[in-house]
Amino acid sequence: MTITQEAQLEGLKQIGRIVADTMQRMAKALEPGMTTAELDRIGQACLDREGAVSAPQSTYGFPGATCISVNEEIAHGIPGTRVINAGDLVNIDVSASKDGFFADTGATWQVGRVRPALDRLCRDGRRATQIGIAQVGAGRQLSGIGNAIGSFAKANGYTLIRNLASHGVGQSLHEYPEEIATWPNRDRRRIEKGLVLTVEPFLSTGGLSATDGDDGWTLYSEPRASCVQYEHTVVATDRGAIIVTMPTPA
Repeated sequence: MTITQEAQLEGLKQIGRIVADTMQRMAKALEPGMTTAELDRIGQACLDREGAVSAPQSTYGFPGATCISVNEEIAHGIPGTRVINAGDLVNIDVSASKDGFFADTGATWQVGRVRPALDRLCRDGRRATQIGIAQVGAGRQLSGIGNAIGSFAKANGYTLIRNLASHGVGQSLHEYPEEIATWPNRDRRRIEKGLVLTVEPFLSTGGLSATDGDDGWTLYSEPRASCVQYEHTVVATDRGAIIVTMPTPA
């Protein structure tokens, strides 16, 4: 989607706030002993209250309102009977639509105290996403996003999952430009003013690609390694990126 009117930006900001608030409420509810299905029901209730519709459900028939991935699961985890434990990393990915606008956000959360290496991975995953967002602006090359993230990852001893890309969003969950690399690349496409896209690198301690699990949805890193994902929906302007997936101020 390319924003051309203020009303479009306001509609996008509304759904961006909804998905961000939903993720924050789910994260605050995280505690050892709860199941991923219980956590998903909290997300579903938040979306329902706002009149929003789960995008993975409506677009792909995903068996949950949100994607919840624990530890070795790096994306698209199905909410179910899995019990969340202290020391786990839990990725919550929330995407939804309202009034014809779609937004997508995600983050990896720590349940209690985790190993120092995982704490560092989370911190650097957030930094990698912000570094990518800083490359978004009208007229810039899309390749700048992945090249900047790749430089950061290499300098800090990380790898990047190279088959889970950022993407256009706004009027549907996944739209042009598809396959926006968040790793070093030579993409010659340029970012036009008003373009709506996600920035969502998957930073890992050794993983290189995502592979399918037996359930047809859940993805795992190959080779197996810890991985985190942080994601925002942004709009490109002459002055950089507007992040629309920001939660309501406390």
